[in-house]
Amino acid sequence: MAHRRKRPVAKGGPNPYPAQLNHPFAPQSLFSDDAIAAIHEMALKVLEELGMKILLDEAVELYRSAGASVDGDMVRVGRDIVEAALKSAPKEIQIYAPNPARNQLLKHGAMLFGPGAGCPNATDLIEGRRPGRLIDYENALRLQQSVDVIHLLGPSAEPQDVPTNTRHYAFMRAQLALCDKPLFVYARGRGQVQESFEMLRLALGLTDQTFGNQVWAKTVINTNSPRQIDRPMGQGIIDFARAGQLSIITPFCLAGAMAPITVSGALVLQHAEALAGITLTQIARPGAPVVYGAFGSNVDMKSGAPAFGTPEHIQMTLGSGQLARLIGLPWRSAAGAASNSTDAQAAGETHMSMWAALLGGATMTFHAAGWLEGGLTFGFEKFINDVEMLQTFAHLTKIPKTDAESLGWSALADVDPGGHFFATEHTMERYRDAFYRPLVADISNFGSWTDAGSKPADQRATEIWQTMLHEFSPPKGADERSGRIADFIAKGKAAGGTAILD
Repeated sequence: MAHRRKRPVAKGGPNPYPAQLNHPFAPQSLFSDDAIAAIHEMALKVLEELGMKILLDEAVELYRSAGASVDGDMVRVGRDIVEAALKSAPKEIQIYAPNPARNQLLKHGAMLFGPGAGCPNATDLIEGRRPGRLIDYENALRLQQSVDVIHLLGPSAEPQDVPTNTRHYAFMRAQLALCDKPLFVYARGRGQVQESFEMLRLALGLTDQTFGNQVWAKTVINTNSPRQIDRPMGQGIIDFARAGQLSIITPFCLAGAMAPITVSGALVLQHAEALAGITLTQIARPGAPVVYGAFGSNVDMKSGAPAFGTPEHIQMTLGSGQLARLIGLPWRSAAGAASNSTDAQAAGETHMSMWAALLGGATMTFHAAGWLEGGLTFGFEKFINDVEMLQTFAHLTKIPKTDAESLGWSALADVDPGGHFFATEHTMERYRDAFYRPLVADISNFGSWTDAGSKPADQRATEIWQTMLHEFSPPKGADERSGRIADFIAKGKAAGGTAILD
């Protein structure tokens, strides 16, 4: 349960923003058009001549049915098959949420943020680092629901105190009981996926036809770089496509480890693997919703550890955006931090990787808040400090007015040289909401900061997330939605749950 002891009210509070944000800047390019065309061409050559290892027989047969060359589990996909898939894949995707006001449209120009996700551990200044628990997972969802700049739910802290065969029940129940934003479903075996879909239909009162024709669930499909799709991911691609739900095909290519050490070489592999997954979705169901995913960076060549926010991470992100625009699909990027604590390194890594996604025009950026240790840990203070950054990005979408009053002639005329603008009528009419109100940042002077306890940003963030949990109330209709799946979950648990591997 959330903490119930009264906490100080968060200064500024989470700033309100529209549910749908759009990029304020034109997307930036790093490579020339010819260079991007060459990367795309070599990725097609990789699929045609080197191929992909596909560990799911059903997926192999689908590729074969589309004309791919098959040799055991090695599948070589011709460019004609890829090009046909890119033609049928939708260029815009409407995602539906339990609350229609939270629906999202995925298209080039849209700007959506998702939280740090898939972390097996959690950390905060109160309890320290620990294996993720159900309460950590639920509290992370409460925070995701509480801020407007998190648009898509994600499994921030894996509840390792819940058995894997029943964990999907906990995932779905908590999302429906605590939130009303677009939901996620892990692709962890056909049985768990089908049961998660059934829980969604029951909770939201959807017919099979409505569910199949609208996107109510999303999943991330990670290839096994280099050039491999395993059984659960293959099943996930097929099952989500056939159900009309969203697959986000995301190779995780780290240059120097599971990808060539050069940025351009890593982009070739990433692009080839993404195209292979996208193609499978369209073979399984032409027109199935799919997003081009890209999460690439480099490793530390001394230790092999992943690095984030590096120049190479930024370059791969910008190049990924160009490749996504070339094929015309919505694009999922990712931020990240390798730092082990909520420190200056963590902030710098996340800020740099987020700026890359912003300048590259990413449709959706995951791991945008709370991600530490290269994804091994979700940090509650890190989440709050990252929300400050995301609110700044959201604020940039509010283009300053340039009407006559905003240009400020009256204020300019009122103030003599060497004067100030504090007391002008122009200022007094606007000062209450003229500027962004900080959530975490303390911009007071040193004396005031000292009198308030000399608290650094992570300590201020602790007070804020505790306040959010203390004041949290589930959104309207959440109790009813989660209640509709109570019997289904009880029966599933009584039957022993569902294994994650079929």
